[in-house]
Amino acid sequence: MSTDDGAAELGVDDAVRAMLLLMPRMVGRVKRIGVPPELEALALAPRHLSLLSYLLFDGPMTVNELAVRLEVAPTTVSLMVGELSRKGVLDRQEDDADRRRRIVSIAEARRPSIEAWLARGAPAWREALAPLSARERQVVVGTLRAYERAVGGGAPEPE
Repeated sequence: MSTDDGAAELGVDDAVRAMLLLMPRMVGRVKRIGVPPELEALALAPRHLSLLSYLLFDGPMTVNELAVRLEVAPTTVSLMVGELSRKGVLDRQEDDADRRRRIVSIAEARRPSIEAWLARGAPAWREALAPLSARERQVVVGTLRAYERAVGGGAPEPE
């Protein structure tokens, strides 16, 4: 993998040591971003953040589409959407093409706060990933997924 810091190639143990030092700093920086005051009372959990991120970056979609992306059951997404709709975070509208389906989107009144909060990570990831080849980016994402599975005992964290 290409690096911009000129570091020598790391053995597995050196890479593990580097990651064990790096991950807590990364998590600490992300936590310092803080929830905007107007969203604090909503008690948003990590599973909500993933759902909101998909809606923010990819636009409105159905519960089934969200379930596929979040890698959870549609019933789980339906529960989250219901909860966030009651809190005024999400809107559900009938799909004009199929009236049995509902399209989920971020409520316009909440969009500025959610966008300001969650969109901060995208430029940082772009800056970190842009210098890499497509294959190297695939390795980074695959490595983080493998780490998540290993830490979680083989299963992805429930959304």
